[in-house]
Amino acid sequence: MTATKESPDILPHATSQPVDGTLNRSLTLWNSLTIGFATVSPVAGLYAIIGVQTIVTGGGWFGALALCLVMQMLVATVYAELSSQIPIAGGAYKWARQLGGATTGKYAGVIYVSSTIAMLTTTAYTGGVWLALFFGFESGGGLTFVLWGAIFLLLCTLLNLAHVNVFKLLISLGVYAEIVGSFGVALLLFFFFRQHSFSELFQHLGTGTAPSQTAAFLAALAVSGWAFIGFDACSTIAEETHNPKRMVPRAIFLSLCMVGGVVLFNSAALTLSFNREALVHTSATSDPVTPVIVSSFGAWAETPFLAIVMVAFLACGASMVQYTSRIVYSMAREGNMPSMFSWVTASKIPRNAVICVVLLAGLGLLFGLNDGAVATIIAFGTGGLYAMFAMTTGVGLYTRLTGRWNPALGELKLGGWGLAINVAAFLWSLFEFVNIAWPRVYAVSPDAPWWQLWAVPLVLGSILGVTTLYVLADKVRRC
Repeated sequence: MTATKESPDILPHATSQPVDGTLNRSLTLWNSLTIGFATVSPVAGLYAIIGVQTIVTGGGWFGALALCLVMQMLVATVYAELSSQIPIAGGAYKWARQLGGATTGKYAGVIYVSSTIAMLTTTAYTGGVWLALFFGFESGGGLTFVLWGAIFLLLCTLLNLAHVNVFKLLISLGVYAEIVGSFGVALLLFFFFRQHSFSELFQHLGTGTAPSQTAAFLAALAVSGWAFIGFDACSTIAEETHNPKRMVPRAIFLSLCMVGGVVLFNSAALTLSFNREALVHTSATSDPVTPVIVSSFGAWAETPFLAIVMVAFLACGASMVQYTSRIVYSMAREGNMPSMFSWVTASKIPRNAVICVVLLAGLGLLFGLNDGAVATIIAFGTGGLYAMFAMTTGVGLYTRLTGRWNPALGELKLGGWGLAINVAAFLWSLFEFVNIAWPRVYAVSPDAPWWQLWAVPLVLGSILGVTTLYVLADKVRRC
């Protein structure tokens, strides 16, 4: 069914040019792929969650990690299908606006920007720890996290404002660091330091702080969600990618597949190579991985390993700044944010949008950070984005069923499978969002304040409430 007069004129808008300035279409498939890979980042994803997973579940969380990857591939498929037809800056925000209308676009934009900034804040929080360790400082907590996180954000800002070739070089180095270093370390652990049989991957579930195996598995699914977000970054940079209708869907699939393979293999290697007691003990620290790596390879391995992780985190953070700034840029040029954020420099960089994103993420570092808040911060960084996954797949499903969107017009044609995948992706995204937002006393520190326990629903509820007031006020003003 083709678009009618009542349906959004998808194709003309999909190929239209920005109002206040164009972005530089300089990214190849490899560049888009590496940006998607770096944004998801196996190192940043796995090393940020392994401590929480070990403490909460006690072990046996490999199955939840694998299931989460499979279901996220369904979400990525819907994103690839949409990007093959609407390859424009802003990605899911733009899709929601064109398919669902201006009001839907406002809600999508606010949720998208706030969740990606929260994700950037989380990356700065954890990345600052590794930055401090690399330079020989104890990571500490509280104010120390804020200071090192701020330094991390400053470096990410400079990389985004530098020449595009510098940015692409850093992202490529981040990918090489992950493949050669992290994956290489996992290979060595797997083949030369393995202590357990493969059954260890599925044992000890429910022996952590979670009260039962079912609770532990659901918590493991919730925490695993952090490891497989960010693939949608490929869609937000579509206007900077050559032949985006073909290249962006490929980059989405390849980046998530590559990340998924590395995360699953690395998690298996770490689980099979170390005693569970050692992982539980080191998980009580801000860096649960380096001590067990050093115990196997020797003290000489500490600095190279920290360098590998630091480069990977910087590539991840820089990609997230680019990713989020393009959403802000897209919203600004359509009047949903101040127009100054749609301006670009002579080198085609939306500098104001980049600075806005970094400043907001920096403010986020000041909110709710304490020594026992790691699980809450991960939840805060993922909950909003899974809400966006649910909204995007939901809008896609509704417009597909009502004929407002005809997927057959895109480059990626899934036929009858498209509807089944869309339904499954929507149901999964909705379930995982609720699962992440669910308050779990056993997943936070015993003295955590009540608002940490309810962080995701409180923050998103406040955001939706403020957005609703803005929409209503805007309608009154127009009457």
